[in-house]
Amino acid sequence: MAARARVVIVGGGVIGVSAAFHLAEAGVTDVLLLEADALGSGSSSKAAGGVRAQFSDRVNIELGQRSLEAFGRFAARPGGQIDFHQVGYLFLLDDPGTAATFEQNAALQNELGVPSRMISPREAFALSPLISTAGLVAAAYSPADGHCTPESVVLGYAAAARALGARLVTGTRVTGIEAGPDGFEVRTPEQTVRAETVICAAGAWSARVGAWVGTHLPVTPLRRQIVVTGPIAGLPERLPMTIDFATSLYFHREGQGLLIGMSDPEETPGYRLDRSDSWLPRLAKAMTRRAPRLADHGIASGWAGLYEDTPDHNGLIGEATPAPGGRFLYATGFSGHGFLMAPAVGEVLRDMYLGRRPPVDVSPLDAGRFAAAGVHGVYGARPELNIV
Repeated sequence: MAARARVVIVGGGVIGVSAAFHLAEAGVTDVLLLEADALGSGSSSKAAGGVRAQFSDRVNIELGQRSLEAFGRFAARPGGQIDFHQVGYLFLLDDPGTAATFEQNAALQNELGVPSRMISPREAFALSPLISTAGLVAAAYSPADGHCTPESVVLGYAAAARALGARLVTGTRVTGIEAGPDGFEVRTPEQTVRAETVICAAGAWSARVGAWVGTHLPVTPLRRQIVVTGPIAGLPERLPMTIDFATSLYFHREGQGLLIGMSDPEETPGYRLDRSDSWLPRLAKAMTRRAPRLADHGIASGWAGLYEDTPDHNGLIGEATPAPGGRFLYATGFSGHGFLMAPAVGEVLRDMYLGRRPPVDVSPLDAGRFAAAGVHGVYGARPELNIV
């Protein structure tokens, strides 16, 4: 591994490899990505794979919309098959106030080109016949959303980045970063790499990376679990990603079965990646209420991964100012939305580095918004409402 690089990217998940590809494609030479384990082995490979533009925040809508377009063209650029199923996202709503909010959100989404719309419970059942419509007042649906395979996206970006000259080094943990007068010294157990620019794409581990250079990145790791059923006869070919918004229960097709997940209100922050059965009774209760047929099918497999949460469930994208030595850019804390925004975020990081106007104005996502709110980590600085 060379002892010097123009750009060092810390983290080899989907955000990091997207950044590496977009920088290398733009002609930036000497890009070095450092990943402690295998590429995508953190949150990226544990994601449910959902991709959407149905958000409440304008910036998130634009990032999601631009990324959906990139997923649709992925086979041509950067290359690779990602099993993109554009089957839509369906949010099930059982509260009139929540439905009114989703209707307002849909109006903003439509303004930005997202083909989302409000539909009746009967229409929702026609799209997702596994659900019970009892208690539903409305649903929100966009046919442009869907799901794809996170590992394939990571590999596609990584292969293209390497072909364009970027160096992606795995099994190399960054243990510290020290700012100097003309850049950074990025330390690993093997050697120290001098870099003009560091990009933090370290996901759930980003708070530590930011602290090394005096930048507050309020990112907290939180375990989320997913289960997968065995084959289920009669599943619709175009079953949308279906979310019971009140409980956060969600499911989509995974082969001949279903991938099922839900947030656990009793989960506490930490880096736990072991699977636990403690959440299964709450999952079963939510399924019995909203999708009772799911309870008839056994669990074939599952896994646990980490959300990288911020206090307002919005990502952190920006550049540390004043510069601590060289340039320190960051893209992290997407609170479960990093995979689906990765194509657009890679473009944004490229343009920030090159001093160009990014395709999406992400200035509202600067980490300084929490300091501006008065105290680091204050909830509500810029809340995203459509969280799962």
